[in-house]
Amino acid sequence: MLEIGSFRAATCGGIGRRSFLQLATAVPMISALSARPVQAAEAARAKSVIFVWLWGAPSHLDTFDPKPDAPPEYRGPFSTIATHQPGVRYTELLPRLAQRSDRFTLVRSHVSTEGGHPDAGTLGLTGFKERPEPVQPNFGSVVAKHRGVRGSLPSFVSVGRGIPRDVVRKVEGYGGGTLGKTYDPFLISCSDTGEVDIPALKLLDGLNPARISDRRTLLGTLDESRRALDALPIDGWKQTFSRGYGLLTDAAARNAFDLTRESQETRDDYGCTTFGQSCLLARRLVEAGVPYIQVNWSEYVEAMTPQCDFGWDTHIMNFELLQDRHCPIFDRAFSALLDDLARRGLSDSTLVVAMGEFGRTPRINGRAARDHWPQCYFSLWHGAGIEGGRVIGQSDKYAENPVTAPYSPLMVGTTIAQLCGMDTQARAEMKVLDGGSPILELL
Repeated sequence: MLEIGSFRAATCGGIGRRSFLQLATAVPMISALSARPVQAAEAARAKSVIFVWLWGAPSHLDTFDPKPDAPPEYRGPFSTIATHQPGVRYTELLPRLAQRSDRFTLVRSHVSTEGGHPDAGTLGLTGFKERPEPVQPNFGSVVAKHRGVRGSLPSFVSVGRGIPRDVVRKVEGYGGGTLGKTYDPFLISCSDTGEVDIPALKLLDGLNPARISDRRTLLGTLDESRRALDALPIDGWKQTFSRGYGLLTDAAARNAFDLTRESQETRDDYGCTTFGQSCLLARRLVEAGVPYIQVNWSEYVEAMTPQCDFGWDTHIMNFELLQDRHCPIFDRAFSALLDDLARRGLSDSTLVVAMGEFGRTPRINGRAARDHWPQCYFSLWHGAGIEGGRVIGQSDKYAENPVTAPYSPLMVGTTIAQLCGMDTQARAEMKVLDGGSPILELL
């Protein structure tokens, strides 16, 4: 099977239950979400959202908005392939998604006002700039507060190695913002073999599955970890402990994180990659009733920097990386997610959005790659009643700027909120997404 660096497109290695049970032997740092469920949520088209964050910014010309008639210094080396829509073509790097283009809507006319990754990341995830402060809440935090707590699982889960960042700093808009730390995402990561890890759980040592059922033993272990816990606000810790203990003792909640319960065939469909298995985990969390799951392609934007994890920031080797790694992984995993949701009857109640923080320069740079381009980029939308097989928006002949109405990150967040049952009044009462309007063509 295909071998590209650390990317193994073969069958996924098995994950033993011992490694999963280790996950379940410590108390998650889940904040207690105490907001009341809003009545409008009953009318929501999207019961859950999977927001696929293509961190680092994919090249729109080399994926979903190619320009085959442009001069070579713009169009790049890839040919194009047909889709289900007459006249709509993708690059040859996305054959599976081209075959499934009738299942999602492609938007080709997004714009951002920020050209640097952390700033554009905050704008892309909140709808607002980092400055002036305060930082506004992530779209997932907004949905989490609107939905409130239902069961033992958190309302906003972020799947990835860590908080999205570049080598200098993290994205400030990753969490609760003005809504408070209570609405920060519950951070987890998933390996290419399906091992699930919760970094915050490493705070506590000395627990095993047999000791979870003994609450006194668990409390004793917490006492032993006093020095580590002293850094936490005591009231916040009490809430965290209450939610965490509930999660540990709820078998159904624990099972949501256990990919060994999936067939090997299903796991192979997604691909034996971190992104592929993360998408599968997101589907399991949807089935478990989690309202918002953000799947991060990577922690770092950088594609080639040492110690980073191959984001989409392809200032060098853009065409090589897209051809040999990024596009094959995305094409396989995202196609499998669409198939899986449809097969399980989840598409009508699940909104899936995939996008990055901006596009990449239409004109190829002096290193035979592409740089940052906030003036034009794409997104994909599936489920929650969104009609598939459409293209909304159009870019000019070089994909430099939209020639139709441009769509901002705030419009993205407002559309998600609207599909989750948050009308204008609900957003105003929560004081979020101020001034935002949805992308009506999607609704």
